Amino acid sequence: VLTAAAGADIYVKSKVHTDAFAMMGQSQPAKDETSEQWFNDDQFATLTSENSIIVDLKKNLIYIINNKNKSYIESGLPFDFTKILDPQMAQMMGQMMKMTVTAAANGQKKTIGQWKCDGYDVTINMMMMPMKMAVWASTDVPFDLAKFQGLYTTVMKAQMRLDDASVKELLKVKGYWISSEMTAEMMGAKMRTTNE
Repeated sequence: VLTAAAGADIYVKSKVHTDAFAMMGQSQPAKDETSEQWFNDDQFATLTSENSIIVDLKKNLIYIINNKNKSYIESGLPFDFTKILDPQMAQMMGQMMKMTVTAAANGQKKTIGQWKCDGYDVTINMMMMPMKMAVWASTDVPFDLAKFQGLYTTVMKAQMRLDDASVKELLKVKGYWISSEMTAEMMGAKMRTTNE
């Protein structure tokens, strides 16, 4: 992780909050954590307390690291998580994990920190569970946004198994995501996560 991060050009630190929720008799307390991202023209790393993901487009590899048990998976791109599951589970999960994405500008404007942002509504449907996101994005960032979006597209396709139509929808969000609020409901449990 340090090798990938040390040579990166851009560093982003995000505050992530997840509200408490209960599902299937299990309670999850509210959680606050910090996420760090490093990226340059062809490398991307996301670091959290639980796991880290490194994408190296030069080598066409993704590394998924479990920080708690000190293990990792290395895979070529695009990453196919079904290869690490038994065949029956892989088939079921492959169907469940198919996603569709819609995104549209909502006409709202807001300043967050030093960034002038435009508002977007993004919906991600996975396993028939819609996740609604209120996104605030800015084009006023101190790096080449076009290069970042090219890298971001590759990373999203690799990590989330998005098809070209879903990626095209995500690219309707013009700029870097400065802030987002995601809400979802699954098995009666309401979930909410914010990222800034």
